[in-house]
Amino acid sequence: MKFRLLLPVLLLFIALNDLPGQKAGKKVTISGIVVDINNNPVSEALIMIDGKNTDKRTQNDGTYKIKTSTKSDTIGIFTFSTGLSEQPINNRTVINFVLVNTPGQDNNSGNTPGEDLVNVGYGTVDKKDLTGPVNRIEGTDKNFSNYSNIYEMIKGQVPNVEVSGKSIRIQGSSSFIGASTEPLFVVDGIVSSSIDDIPPSQVKSIEVLKGSSAAIYGSRGANGVILIRLISASDMRTD
Repeated sequence: MKFRLLLPVLLLFIALNDLPGQKAGKKVTISGIVVDINNNPVSEALIMIDGKNTDKRTQNDGTYKIKTSTKSDTIGIFTFSTGLSEQPINNRTVINFVLVNTPGQDNNSGNTPGEDLVNVGYGTVDKKDLTGPVNRIEGTDKNFSNYSNIYEMIKGQVPNVEVSGKSIRIQGSSSFIGASTEPLFVVDGIVSSSIDDIPPSQVKSIEVLKGSSAAIYGSRGANGVILIRLISASDMRTD
């Protein structure tokens, strides 16, 4: 008698677990090609899922292939000259992109390549190739060690940044009402939840990204990004 009562419940449990999309970790492969307005392939463009960097890039022929969760909503392509271009996945497995500008199209601007590089955490690019504002200071000034903490250093040296105690807000960035306005901190290429313990005397440089320049970090960079490089042992030997 008890078995007859439990049987319908058991069958319902099995049916629910066999429903499509219910299995944890289910993946789907999405592929496509990325080209510019002239139908030329765009290589080395970053592939992003739901606004997050995947560390995957397009091939030399502009093609890409990536596995992602069936629950993912959007796929995007990021380049420094076009910013982030996104499309809804909508159960599609082939998604192509046409970007407005060709990466590196401003190479004839007159600047010497590499003369003004910005470290964006995933590599370095010419400052002229970034489409959003970048502020940078070098921490080599001996006077910087006079600051009591890194927050005072940022407040006193970095323009367009509001600092109140240990709270930092990059001017021009925006967030949803009630959401945090704190920027993303990246220290020596690693995302950090706090910069409290960094002494100003150990700072080699500070760079501030916002807008499309911060889009490489996806939704995490919505309030801007503060990149901090520390003085290494090799820097001290060089000095």
